[in-house]
Amino acid sequence: MSGTLVILVLIVAVGLAFDYINGFHDAANAVATVVSTGVLPLRTAVLMAAVLNFVGALTGTEVARTIGEDLIKPDEITQVVVLSALVAAIFWNLSTWYLGLPSSSSHAMVGGMIGASMAHAGTRSIHGEGVFKVVESLVISPIIGLFLGFAAMLAIYWLCRRVHPSKLDRVFRKLQIASSAVMALSHGSNDAQKTMGIIAMALAIHAGSSGARRGDFEVPTWVIAACALAMAAGTMTGGKRIIKTMGKKIIDLHPVQGFAAETASAATILTASHLGLPVSTTHVVSGSIMGVGASRRVSAVRWGVAARIAWAWVLTIPIAAAVSWTCYHPMARALAALD
Repeated sequence: MSGTLVILVLIVAVGLAFDYINGFHDAANAVATVVSTGVLPLRTAVLMAAVLNFVGALTGTEVARTIGEDLIKPDEITQVVVLSALVAAIFWNLSTWYLGLPSSSSHAMVGGMIGASMAHAGTRSIHGEGVFKVVESLVISPIIGLFLGFAAMLAIYWLCRRVHPSKLDRVFRKLQIASSAVMALSHGSNDAQKTMGIIAMALAIHAGSSGARRGDFEVPTWVIAACALAMAAGTMTGGKRIIKTMGKKIIDLHPVQGFAAETASAATILTASHLGLPVSTTHVVSGSIMGVGASRRVSAVRWGVAARIAWAWVLTIPIAAAVSWTCYHPMARALAALD
């Protein structure tokens, strides 16, 4: 087996490992609210999320195209850049999972790609317009989630103002199962595609077609299926630390609030996936939960916890970029020895 093929196999393996970690790291996005409100037990909720993450990952490749084409100039991407970015993203995901902080796998991947490509070729390697588009969607999407969560909760309060609270709770316990399912589907439709884009990029480099890749980017069917399976398998492991933060520590959720937060999040994420915009499902859900809490009263949100989450949001891209930049040169020397 040639050295370049060994590197390609390593990238695919590390990419699928990232998708697996993304699954258990971001399982909270789909199930935190439905578990914390007691509508579904954790095991059932995670199983449902795993199945629908898999289905969602099969629904398109628009986000994969954005990751594969729009961040880094094709002629400046190497296998070492891709591998360094994946290692940095995995490092950040595991670190924030250990701390129980909901952070963005999307931010981590973007930061990793930027840092590694700059270590390889400096700032000339970056597609400024593409990076701005991606970062803009990552920043704006949680704000949209917050406002949609706030608006959805106000609409429910107004429409159900004459309904007895006990009846309202029974109705929304059923509705929340449906909203959680759609949320899991939306998560798969966006997050799994990021790794699809990375692996497809590595395959194109190995085939020697990186220079012709823009506008002609394709994700093989086996890559789509493998990434979907890896994320579904990761989701099956749960990610209890972050589920606790998302479902309990930001606000005290009831079924009606869980339904509103999940519906607002799913609408935001599915729209972004359709437009090919990689967003942070973690950020969107966190923003939606904050919006739902603020609709009751501003003090209902535990803003200290929200501030910790916000710091993780702010630091993800620069830290992932720094880690991938640091990894690049020693990794390049190690992999060069394989050729």
